[in-house]
Amino acid sequence: MLTTRLWMGGILIALTVGMLVGDQYLLVPWFPFLFVFQLTLMSAVCFEFIEILGPNRRPQQALSFLGVAVFVLANWLIHCPPFQAHSWSILMGIQAGFLLLAFLYEMAGFFGPGRSVERIALTWLIVGYLGFLPSFFAQIRWLSPDHQANSVRLALAVFVPKCCDIGAYAVGRLIGTHKMTPILSPKKTWEGAAGGLLAAVLAANLIDTLGPVSVLHGWHIWFGLTVGLAGMLGDLAESMIKRDCQTKDASAAMPGYGGVLDVVDAIIFAAPVCFLWFLLV
Repeated sequence: MLTTRLWMGGILIALTVGMLVGDQYLLVPWFPFLFVFQLTLMSAVCFEFIEILGPNRRPQQALSFLGVAVFVLANWLIHCPPFQAHSWSILMGIQAGFLLLAFLYEMAGFFGPGRSVERIALTWLIVGYLGFLPSFFAQIRWLSPDHQANSVRLALAVFVPKCCDIGAYAVGRLIGTHKMTPILSPKKTWEGAAGGLLAAVLAANLIDTLGPVSVLHGWHIWFGLTVGLAGMLGDLAESMIKRDCQTKDASAAMPGYGGVLDVVDAIIFAAPVCFLWFLLV
């Protein structure tokens, strides 16, 4: 298991670094690698999420995929001059629009009691979780005119929560004894959580210090702690979904890790926290 995690992790790191570096020099400011990267990942995660829910809990599948794809596309379109001044208003409008569409979809085909409310709720959950929240990650790419600094910010948004995850896993296996969430995620321990937060702080310090530019301006410890904690909550949120649906892994798409959602769950929750930090500092 550990060997599989290592080689698969190496591939994921190489792909991520390639995307971050390559987009700096290719068709700026459109960043096609990031677009394909995010669209592919979020589409795969949407498919996994629907599969996790199982046959008895079905959202409006077509609307779910459409919502995720529209959000990914919108993150690029709002940087075209006609939409640029109202970028976040447009994203919020899309979210509200898909809530209305979910209602209209069910109203058009309503013939009596049949879990319509559940389908609306699940559809909006998917569009918000896998469409709106990752928008904060995408928008980091345009946060300042310095694309090199934005690459460092994206690297922090990816690797700080993932290093927290890796640190928690390693320390938990080595010395973890006190269960943190015995029902929600029995293997997680307080020792692992402490190790994960320490790894997050170290990752924030190393990336910001060794990168071509510094973007945290000395706030490494607090950035690492808050982003690491957000990543942990993202991991626990996915654990709750899987446990409630009685599923161990999102899928077998990522050997050693489970599914794509198992890999990006921490990053999805950490993205808004990272975005806020980068605005503040």
